Amino acid sequence: MSLTLAKWSLADYHRLVATGLLADRAVELLAGDIVEMPPEGPEHAYLSTRLDKVLSRLLGDRAEVRQGHPITLPPASEPEPDLAIMQPLGSVYRDRHPSAAEIFWLIEYANTSLSKDRDVKRKLYAQASIPAYWLVDLQNRQVYGYSEPQAGDYQQVEILAAGAIALPHFPELQITVAQLLAS
Repeated sequence: MSLTLAKWSLADYHRLVATGLLADRAVELLAGDIVEMPPEGPEHAYLSTRLDKVLSRLLGDRAEVRQGHPITLPPASEPEPDLAIMQPLGSVYRDRHPSAAEIFWLIEYANTSLSKDRDVKRKLYAQASIPAYWLVDLQNRQVYGYSEPQAGDYQQVEILAAGAIALPHFPELQITVAQLLAS
């Protein structure tokens, strides 16, 4: 016997959130599936908070850095990346979450969530045409820099354990792998 699983739409998910049914659960909507997020360890929390401050200083008012909040990717995804670097549209985000067209790049720190972030989220972000995605692999102390979304995946990947990376959309600015890993 084969099971048919129901997929959730963004509207379904938003109604579910509005009821408060998910209030005590750390979840995100990924390709129609409500997926539990693993607890964030101290290193993960420290590094994403630290990077938020570093990027906010570097970018000033050219971009908004948002930490751990949803982005909306129709038709059926609302992930919560560790950091979203996006257009500074101010109060526009009071009424809705940022869309893919407003995002410069996304950053995920991964330890226990490495396979989900490397496979599921990478493809979701590429399918939504988010220009760049950085995955900071805490287990192996390296950064995957994905770019050029096309045909449902990123066409370029750069894997760095040291050195500097130019910021997407702001190539005159750089950040080092050491800064991303606070090493």
